[in-house]
Amino acid sequence: MSDAPYPTLRAANLARQAEWDTDGQITLSYRGNELAGEVGEACNLIKKLERERMGIAGSRASVAELAEELADVIICADLIAMQLGIDLDRAVAEKFNKTSEKVGLRTRMAGVETAGEPGKS
Repeated sequence: MSDAPYPTLRAANLARQAEWDTDGQITLSYRGNELAGEVGEACNLIKKLERERMGIAGSRASVAELAEELADVIICADLIAMQLGIDLDRAVAEKFNKTSEKVGLRTRMAGVETAGEPGKS
C-alpha cells in the first residue's frame, strides 16, 4: 500500500477496501444498506437546509455538511459498482446521454457510445 494520493475514486476505493476488508466479507447487501444510510443522512440535511430557508424553527445544517454526505453517497455508489464490475463513469455518461435524448435535449457527455450493457465495456 502506498500513502500517495490515488488519481481516481475507483483506485482509492480499491486500495482502501484491500486494506479495510482484508477477508472480503463485505456483501452487496451490506453495501446497499450503507448506501441507503448515507442517502438518508443527506436527505435529513436537505430537510434542515429547507427548514432554514423557509424560516421554520428547528435544527440547522450547513452546505458543507451536505457536501460531506453527498460525497459519502458517491463513494458508496462506487463501492457497489466496483463489487459488480460496473464502470460507473461510463454508466453515468450513458444514462445522462440517454435521458437527454429521451427528453429532446442536446446536452451530452463526451466519449461515450451507447451500446451493450450499461456501464460495461
